[in-house]
Amino acid sequence: MPDFRIEKDSLGEVKVPKDALYGPQTQRAVENFPVSGIRFPRVFIRSLGLIKSVAAEVNAGLGLLDAEIANSIHLAALEVADGMWDDHFPLDIFQTGSGTSTNMNANEVIASRASQILGVSAKTVHPNNHVNMGQSSNDVIPAVIHVSAYLEVSEVLLPALGHLHASLKNREAEFCEVVKTGRTHLMDAMPVTLGQEISGWAFQVEQAIDRIQSSLPRLAQLAIGGTAVGTGINAPADFGKIVSARLAGRTTLPFVETANHFAAQATMDAAVELSGQIKTTASSFLKMANDLRWMNSGPLAGLGEISLPPLQPGSSIMPGKVNPVMCEMLMMVCAQVTGNDAVIATSNQLGNFELNVMLPVIAHNLLQSITILGAASRLFADKAITGFTANRERIASLVDKNPILVTALNPVIGYDTAARIAKKAYAEGRSLKEVAAEMTGLSREELDKLLDPKPMTKGGLTKDNK
Repeated sequence: MPDFRIEKDSLGEVKVPKDALYGPQTQRAVENFPVSGIRFPRVFIRSLGLIKSVAAEVNAGLGLLDAEIANSIHLAALEVADGMWDDHFPLDIFQTGSGTSTNMNANEVIASRASQILGVSAKTVHPNNHVNMGQSSNDVIPAVIHVSAYLEVSEVLLPALGHLHASLKNREAEFCEVVKTGRTHLMDAMPVTLGQEISGWAFQVEQAIDRIQSSLPRLAQLAIGGTAVGTGINAPADFGKIVSARLAGRTTLPFVETANHFAAQATMDAAVELSGQIKTTASSFLKMANDLRWMNSGPLAGLGEISLPPLQPGSSIMPGKVNPVMCEMLMMVCAQVTGNDAVIATSNQLGNFELNVMLPVIAHNLLQSITILGAASRLFADKAITGFTANRERIASLVDKNPILVTALNPVIGYDTAARIAKKAYAEGRSLKEVAAEMTGLSREELDKLLDPKPMTKGGLTKDNK
């Protein structure tokens, strides 16, 4: 027996794998686009199935689709949404720019499976006439991008960022009394507490959450109902409104019909906005990971202020070496997110007249950014932030040797004298207090009080140094 079957479409006969649920249009795309082997992610197929399921219900409710056929489509589409037929979605993301191949892939799989569900019934489900009723690839795929991105942000990214924020706040409180050397330009500066330094990271995460959440109202607006060019041709009145409302009920997310279908299909502005906020988050996290990596550097020839958990051997040739692997993992993810954003922004510019023709790569890059940043944030929280220890003796010794502490004497002895004291102490490798006692009329008791690093972390002037 042959391992294929012959099917026909408007272009002629096509050999389709015998057991495939998809049909000729999917098979043509398999043959036309063997580019990267990168398929659409699970959340995209899930969202595509949800939209097809809801559309069938709406068409049946409007009296446009036979109830038995609609129910079979609804059930088959839910199976697609649940991941039962992922192996039957083989298409590369680098394909037709509207994503028509993937929309038809879904239509064919759902039609075949719906016909199986109908069983002995004489009814056959058609991928275009029934599954795609009231729809076009041109409004379905933009809607799927919004739905899948919203789902992934709400289920993966925001919970992970919240977890990271909580982890940082815990460490901030734990280290609020640990005074360390502050640094500007990678050079010693006035002291801060380790808790204060971590508070800056925690606030970055808090702002990242706010930025991403602020983009969601635009992402909730769906293109469904616009069909081919935004006019809604061949779709019933209020189809987009009803589908969006039903989808909102199904997902408990605030989906609504777009206020303008022409913009919703010709541009991916909401996707660009969300990607930009995620890129901003990645930029923040690069700073955080790099700070932690510097503080961990050593253990002898670096800063050595903290020790990250030893997760794996760091070298194939240097025994005992341990590297800051979670920091490096997060940094690479942030770099990937930055690159993804550049592709998304460029792709959005290629919305020619009534349709953007870069939809599949926008979908892939946006969803990848959301997913990998979410996973990386959670891992970073659990395997780096939660587990690092402060090397308190090392931190204290660096603070004690810091000549920049002389800044606290500025209001008492003046900037120029303070600068001479700092230079002399550093050049001679002597205690700052010792040199200051020689070069000023201040007593040891006064210097102990003025050069105590802990009050310096609180800022402001006191009666002792006015």
